[in-house]
Amino acid sequence: MSNVLGIRGYDFVEFYVGSAKMTAYWYAKAMGMKITGYIGPETGTRDRVSYYLQNNNLKIVITSAVQPSCFEVLSFINTHGDGVKRWAVEVDNVEAAFKYATQHGAVMVRKPEAIEDKHGYVTEAAIRLYDDTELVYVNRDHYNYIFMPGYCEPRQHINIEAEETGIIGIDHIVGNVRENEMNLWADYFNKAMSFETFVDFKPGDIGTKYSALLSKVVRSSDSVIKNPINEPYAAEKKSQIEEYIEQYHGSGVQHIALQTTDIVKTVEALRKNGLEFLDVPDTYYDMLREREDIQIAEDIGDLQRLKILCDKESTGYLLQLFTKPIGDRPTFFFEFIQREGAEGFGKGNFQALFESIELDQKLRGNLDKEPEAVMPPC
Repeated sequence: MSNVLGIRGYDFVEFYVGSAKMTAYWYAKAMGMKITGYIGPETGTRDRVSYYLQNNNLKIVITSAVQPSCFEVLSFINTHGDGVKRWAVEVDNVEAAFKYATQHGAVMVRKPEAIEDKHGYVTEAAIRLYDDTELVYVNRDHYNYIFMPGYCEPRQHINIEAEETGIIGIDHIVGNVRENEMNLWADYFNKAMSFETFVDFKPGDIGTKYSALLSKVVRSSDSVIKNPINEPYAAEKKSQIEEYIEQYHGSGVQHIALQTTDIVKTVEALRKNGLEFLDVPDTYYDMLREREDIQIAEDIGDLQRLKILCDKESTGYLLQLFTKPIGDRPTFFFEFIQREGAEGFGKGNFQALFESIELDQKLRGNLDKEPEAVMPPC
């Protein structure tokens, strides 16, 4: 199958954060990524700094303001905290993809522009997503240096020792939106990006007795891009989506799922690097052992030891695990996923996942819709 926008796949994700230098160190140490590029005052960019990190096909940019005049970055983090400002797809032709998108309802952020230096040029354009999020079209066929024009090698060559994690690239990117916005954004993707709705989780499909959500998954016709969109659904307590929107102060990217071909080795390395994951009760694995419909190559004892979830589909199975929120606010987190023929998103794991998330919500005092005031500890 083909996609009319010529989308090749995910390209990069850019985070706006309070301190790019410290956050980049965390990504290098916890995620096993390599800091390979930098822009800042030393390169002629006076108001901000950005660090570029890589691991196989995973490309992440970490940006923070260094001057009060950098309103774009400061306004974002003051409102949302550390979070995803933009994510990019690589396309055959930026002008053609942007023209199609804007002619089909996309809100323009930046028109196509060739950014160049002595190493060549990169073409970019951007459209609006969610609240303050952007989707970038990029083509770098005519550039053969570090990431983008303006980037140089890191100014400080620090040897950051970390376990090799085996992360390959992005599997999917999940957005959280307000009640009654899910259909709006699904239609936006489907029209502007020529996507299709792949999965539609209706009332009762995802949730516990306390919290619930609705979700649609949109994708490019060849499935190189997959984007779930979640919105809250009425339940007894505050859902994880409500908590996200309340703490993030708007709609945005909730989590990014990263691919691996060996999740046991990946999670083992990430845990050694200090990454925190959601807990999974041992009873989950007792039930997994009793399921006759699941035949997997991995040892269930390893999955239990590392708290990795497993779900079966008619086409195969998938293994996944979710981190705790990586910042101070309970907003953005990562998922790690290994697919063995499965195309879904672990619906069979939602019960265990939600219960684990609700435990953390309760510890934060954010599970109840109207929490009681909590006195600070002495």
